[in-house]
Amino acid sequence: MLAKIHTLSKNILQNFQSLSLLLARFAVAYGFLEPALLKWKDIGAVAEWFDSMGIPFPTLNAYMAASSEILGVVLLTIGLFTRLISIPLMVIMVVAIMTVHLVHGFSAGDNGFEIPLYYMLFLFIFTSHGAGKFSLDYFLFEKKTQ
Repeated sequence: MLAKIHTLSKNILQNFQSLSLLLARFAVAYGFLEPALLKWKDIGAVAEWFDSMGIPFPTLNAYMAASSEILGVVLLTIGLFTRLISIPLMVIMVVAIMTVHLVHGFSAGDNGFEIPLYYMLFLFIFTSHGAGKFSLDYFLFEKKTQ
């Protein structure tokens, strides 16, 4: 009986996998949008901030972070190279946790590492599961192989 319930629920709910990946991609992309735009608005200030935290090559890393974030917004939104772009975005989240958020503890309300950790977990899901059927990745690369 339990096996039948499990199989039935799996068959029904599995249809929502691509929709949940799409909505998660939109949420994560939106979360990166404002930080990316703020970095590009004053990249010099970002480089100075990175330098004050001891991040090596602060200007280069400011440009790399800002570029990765804005590219990530676009690619996650359209679902193109989702697995690939998720990797540098996870690195950005690790750096953000280690340099800014960790000293504040876990809670997002205290500027802790809660939100960057959640983003990193979502990005790990995208890396391992891909973008789903509602993506350019699927239409350009996966649909042809099925």
